[in-house]
Amino acid sequence: MSTMEEPLYPIAVLIDELKNDDIQLRLNSIRRLSTIARALGEERTRKELIPFLSENNDDDDEVLLALAEELGVFIPYVGGVEYAHVLLPPLETLCTVEETCVRDKAVESLCRIGSQMRETDLVDWFIPLVKRLAAGEWFTSRVSACGLFHIAYPSAPEMLKTELRSIYSQLCQDDMPMVRRSAASNLGKFAATVESVHLKADILSIFEDLTQDDQDSVRLLAVEGCAALGKLLEPQDCVAHILPVIVNFSQDKSWRVRYMVANQLYELCEAVGPEPTRMDLVPAYVRLLRDNEAEVRIAAAGKVTKFCRILSPEHAIQHILPCVKELSSDSSQHVRSALASVIMGMAPVLGKDATIKQLLPIFLSLLKDEFPDVRLNIISKLDQVNQVIGIDLLSQSLLPAIVELAEDRHWRVRLAIIEYIPLLASQLGVGFFDDKLGALCMQWLQDKVYSIRDAAANNLKRLAEEFGPEWAMEHIIPQVLEMSTNPHYLYRMTIIRAVSLLAPVMGSEITCSKLLPVVVNASKDRVSNIKFNVAKVLQSLIPIVDQSVAEKTIRPCLVELSEDPDVDVRFFANQALQTIDSVMMSS
Repeated sequence: MSTMEEPLYPIAVLIDELKNDDIQLRLNSIRRLSTIARALGEERTRKELIPFLSENNDDDDEVLLALAEELGVFIPYVGGVEYAHVLLPPLETLCTVEETCVRDKAVESLCRIGSQMRETDLVDWFIPLVKRLAAGEWFTSRVSACGLFHIAYPSAPEMLKTELRSIYSQLCQDDMPMVRRSAASNLGKFAATVESVHLKADILSIFEDLTQDDQDSVRLLAVEGCAALGKLLEPQDCVAHILPVIVNFSQDKSWRVRYMVANQLYELCEAVGPEPTRMDLVPAYVRLLRDNEAEVRIAAAGKVTKFCRILSPEHAIQHILPCVKELSSDSSQHVRSALASVIMGMAPVLGKDATIKQLLPIFLSLLKDEFPDVRLNIISKLDQVNQVIGIDLLSQSLLPAIVELAEDRHWRVRLAIIEYIPLLASQLGVGFFDDKLGALCMQWLQDKVYSIRDAAANNLKRLAEEFGPEWAMEHIIPQVLEMSTNPHYLYRMTIIRAVSLLAPVMGSEITCSKLLPVVVNASKDRVSNIKFNVAKVLQSLIPIVDQSVAEKTIRPCLVELSEDPDVDVRFFANQALQTIDSVMMSS
């Protein structure tokens, strides 16, 4: 008897849990659907579980979302692709709920299932579902229908294809803006499946209706369709049908639509070709760069380098550069920041002469901007300019500004400068570096912000790697040793950190003679934080120094620390002693 009842048990538990008041129990039950389906077997899953889920009218969106997600991967549990259609009814119900994320997930799952279904099943089951949703009384079902046409259309016979195009056209003229929005955002995917002969006849007329919609939320989604349709059409059709729309959109009364154009314009340039770009899209882009709304100028400024790449240097200098000069002193700090993040990329496009004459003054003004993000964005891209104008000119014009920024009041700016120093050092060469930037690198070790001190210690290591141990021995080590007796314990800790980073670069001999004594002296520090950091550093030095040094110098020091009153000091000292023991045993 018990063996007969066992297969019934999971479905009974599921039904109980799905009706439970506790949402977590209901959620857990939905997430275990695949386990329950395996226990039931394919036939009972089709005949009992799926109908039960179709009738389940849970009102919690979290449960419905989980159900929509689970059903999308349920084909193996109902008997494979030939029975995939049984999953459509519960998902159809989910496509009509009010919560957007549930509907979106249901549409996503339907698309996943539809893309695996056989053509005959799509015609028999999937296309009728799309038609029912598209004719739904409540707007939610019509919104969901728009996302399914690109799956349904390719498999439909000719008569049905005509009907589907007609239905989509009606959805694009729906009374509800939400439906028109969904139709506009899915138009690109649907158009990609439509034959080229109907693309011009039907899809372009649908597109033109959407571009003239009275709701700006629909028009801005139609802008995305411009780029998608532009890639599907021949260049001459693109120029005839898409280009005029984009030019009009760039002057749209809604700033949101103009913002979308500023984001998408670059992709359209590729679709229409170089000549229409120069004649029509460059003036449109210039208008957007000078737009009244800061958000539009931000979007346009962020694309300035990409746009320059598709123009000849002469056209970029003639049309785009004057706008860039204006934007560099824009009233909005966010516009200047967006420009600063891409302007360096213009240097390779414009060439050496134009960069020196036209761009360098803009770089310098942005490097002195009052807003730290603007300065940061310029600093992080300096290497792009260096490749074009050479290090001599860079050092003459930009180095004074870099030195000034090294003491910037915003610590993130100082941090960006530190991270740029090794690259600058490798390009400036050792002589120039010592002369101009050497003192700065030591100064940062005593910064008030920990992140700066830590970055400064890492910076010393990278400089030692770049210029070699001999240079480091002459220019870094003496000053580091001098700072090791600083009265402030945080600065002494930074020196301990610097020593641990420099030791592997400097090698065994210099570590033993110069760096190890500093660490051993620090072990007698009165601050516990210093002492347990000393234990960690000594542990890192063990593989670098000779075994005799580890035994005679490091071990006694660690033994002393292992008897310290502070628990953390004892812990790290004992860890280091274990490392010495394991090294000795392995040797």
